Amino acid sequence: MTEFTSEIKTIPHLQETVYAVLSNPENLENLKDLIPADKVQDLVFDHNSVAFSIAPVGKLKFAIVERNAPDTIQFATEQSPVSVKILIQLSPGDYAQTQMKIVLHADLNPFLKPMLSKPLQAGIDKIAEVLAMIPYNS
Repeated sequence: MTEFTSEIKTIPHLQETVYAVLSNPENLENLKDLIPADKVQDLVFDHNSVAFSIAPVGKLKFAIVERNAPDTIQFATEQSPVSVKILIQLSPGDYAQTQMKIVLHADLNPFLKPMLSKPLQAGIDKIAEVLAMIPYNS
């Protein structure tokens, strides 16, 4: 498995609040407007999963496979051409803040690794950036 790690993002909310929002993908429904329609289509959220389509990859579905309140949420692909796991790690920060890091593990063969490494790293960084901007108190 190849590992990609986002930058650590500081979220100005308590760890428990951030965990409560992120551990239920339905809470992310309002993010649809932040995601460019030319990049991601058919975005669907439910209590345990997120599904979407990306050209040229096709349809992807990530389901929560593990929740460890208030520290980690792990997603794994249910529908994808490549096996992928995403781990959202939360830790308490100073002054009611949360530190968040996202780690992506992808089962990339030697042929795909050079082609997908940059887009996967950019994608995981963008996901971390968007999740850090969520208004967790609303």
